[in-house]
Amino acid sequence: MMRIVQGDITELAVDAIVNAANEAMLGGGGVDGAIHRAAGRELFEACLAVPEVRPGVRCPTGEARITPGFRLPAGRVIHTVGPVWRGGGRGEAERLAACYRNSLALAAENGCRSVAFPCISTGVYGYPAEAAAEIAVREARTFLAAHPDMEVVFCCFSARDAAVYGKLLG
Repeated sequence: MMRIVQGDITELAVDAIVNAANEAMLGGGGVDGAIHRAAGRELFEACLAVPEVRPGVRCPTGEARITPGFRLPAGRVIHTVGPVWRGGGRGEAERLAACYRNSLALAAENGCRSVAFPCISTGVYGYPAEAAAEIAVREARTFLAAHPDMEVVFCCFSARDAAVYGKLLG
């Protein structure tokens, strides 16, 4: 099942929310900063404990990591790093699709039955909202075909983004 919610992802009572993180996983702006603020200092400490795969990188673009949700209504936070939009010819679509695939796989591996996604890469990373939403919905549909008991929520902060997803979900 897929559904759209317009609002603040930090307020959703789902098994896991997805954080549009940066590679360091130590907080930032946008949804990343909001999740870190709402979860509390414990989230920062948990992210700091994630081993670096190379200096300053705990989660490379397209991959996903999981931590507890601490003070959030969601029990877990799945951190994924979307690609920066550079015109579409540098593998951005595949790396964005990998964010969704890896996040959903990690949710399933950890027994999550509901997971909420923000609009990954569409903020300061500049990914066009319509193209990003098409990838998100396609990857969720593919995943849900094999995991029909899961629920995927697309949490859109703006009415404009919610309308984009609404067109795709009909």
